Amino acid sequence: MLVKRAEQAMIRAKSATLKTVGLTSAQYVALVELDRQPGVTAATLARACLVTPQAMMILLKTMEQQGLVGRSSHPRHPNVLELHMTDVGREALQAARERVQPIERRVFDVFSAKELVVFREHLSRFIDAFEKE
Repeated sequence: MLVKRAEQAMIRAKSATLKTVGLTSAQYVALVELDRQPGVTAATLARACLVTPQAMMILLKTMEQQGLVGRSSHPRHPNVLELHMTDVGREALQAARERVQPIERRVFDVFSAKELVVFREHLSRFIDAFEKE
């Protein structure tokens, strides 16, 4: 329950600041992933954002209407659509990062350097416990 409360506190803080640039948390995560993996498919983006393909299609439709993303045919596979961030999307992502980074820094500033190492190690072990099968 403590992990969920921590996650919710961070999401609330990020969501409030993302509203100031006209983005939702889901849109921000999608733009971050598109920045990391330009040209991915909607299915790949959905997996990276931890949402269903159906939810991603709804999100992408809105993002396209806002001019944040565009789709184009893959050069060798015409039936595959690649996703790309537009200039508007890049500007929105930059503005969002400028507002989100202080929130993320605030989280880590409450720990000493040594505590951060231990914290990250514990989070990694927590994740590993669920990902090992």
